[in-house]
Amino acid sequence: MLTKNRDPDSIGLMKTKTTGSILALCFFGAALCFADDPQMSTSKPNESKSKVTARTEKVKPTYISLVQFTDKGMQGAKQTTQRVAAWAAKVQSMGVTIKQMYWTLGQYDQVCIFEAPDDETAASVLLAADMLGNIRTQTMRAFTASEMEQILSRVP
Repeated sequence: MLTKNRDPDSIGLMKTKTTGSILALCFFGAALCFADDPQMSTSKPNESKSKVTARTEKVKPTYISLVQFTDKGMQGAKQTTQRVAAWAAKVQSMGVTIKQMYWTLGQYDQVCIFEAPDDETAASVLLAADMLGNIRTQTMRAFTASEMEQILSRVP
């Protein structure tokens, strides 16, 4: 916020420091996320790991949502972490798991990485979230290296 009593140079320095701190936290969070991810190992790149358990259950599909606050969402921005926690608890009963939520700078306000049993479930929980009026989402289906190997094996 720019006020009459603040030096514009100090504000620029504060923004630079804040941006650097946020980026460092994001990179640190991503590093922790990947460190725990069995898909991100030091194995050979051509070695595909099966994500199928002993009972031959497949791992749920992963989705990445790019989220933008609406005007309503921006007015209630102070409650964003509580809204995400409530949404995560609500959709858990539908088999949806929030793997990671990031609040971001730039065109999008959040990036949500989640798993759902199928595309229809993912679409329904996203539609329900969008209908509350706080956010608009763009969602992509993400594939692991193992899943991509299976897709590539089907290419004629």
